[in-house]
Formats: sequence, C-alpha cells, structure tokens
Amino acid sequence: MFALSLLLAAFLIITDQVLKAVVNNKIELGKVIEVIKFGDAKIFSLTHIRNSGAAWSMMSGKTWFLVSLPIIVCIAGIFYMYKIRKGSKLEIVSVSMIIAGGVGNLIDRVRMHEVIDYIKFEPIDFPIFNFADICIVLGAIAFCLSIVISDVKKSKSDKLDKKKVEADA
Repeated sequence: MFALSLLLAAFLIITDQVLKAVVNNKIELGKVIEVIKFGDAKIFSLTHIRNSGAAWSMMSGKTWFLVSLPIIVCIAGIFYMYKIRKGSKLEIVSVSMIIAGGVGNLIDRVRMHEVIDYIKFEPIDFPIFNFADICIVLGAIAFCLSIVISDVKKSKSDKLDKKKVEADA
C-alpha cells in the first residue's frame, strides 16, 4: 500500500501542476471567468491570482517558512506512511493527499515565490484556492475520520474482549 500511496501522491501533484499551468497559460492574471451563474447570482468562477502567503494571505512574504514547513511535514508524512504501511488504507491515502497538496504548493513557492490560486466559490466570502489546497483539506478530513474509525473499532474490540473475559470467568 505504501508504493500505491506514493503513486497516488505523484498523480495528485502532477494533476495540480497541470491545472496551474493551464490557468497560468490560459487565464490572464486577475481575470475572472464565471463558470456557474444563476441569473445575477454568481456561484463558481475561475479567478487567476497569485498568493505569496498561506490561507487568507497569512504570512505573506514569509517564503522561507512556507517552504520549510511543507518540507518537514512531507518528510514526516512519508516516514509515517511507511510506518503504517500495513495499517488503515484510509489513513495512508489521507496522508498521501496531504503530502501531495503540500508538494504541489511547495513547487510553486520554490519556483515563483508564490502560489497560483484559481478556484472561487462566490456565495461565501472564502479565499480563492487551488487543487493542492483541496488535497490538503480533504486529506486532513480523511485523516481525522480514519482516527475516529480506528477508535470506534478499538472500543468495540475492547468491549468484546471484556465480555469474553467475563464469560470465561
């Protein structure tokens, strides 16, 4: 499962970089392309921007930190995936998604000192984001879910073991 999770991460990284290249080459910086609209209500658009910070442009200009942190997280994530390689598939996949998102944005930061963002959901006041960000968020949610599932399974197993001990006594 470890090798497959690395392949998944590579696929997600390539997907992220291809999407960013298309946006960079086909959508002028600052341009908004409305994709989904109902009457006057804008729902979804592609908006090409650059972000030198993290989410909500926090830590803008702190490139050294925004490069160092994902490197550390990715290295730790790879070691962790290897350690749990025979464990929960959901947990391994979730870590590979987090790694893929981190590397996708890291490539931009190293190459351009900023990240290409382009996905905008209009009805809510939320920052424009990209595919790598989606990988990180979905990976984090899946990781949390895998921990909850693991805890529920362990709790059920502990109850069964306790009942068995009581029945044998």
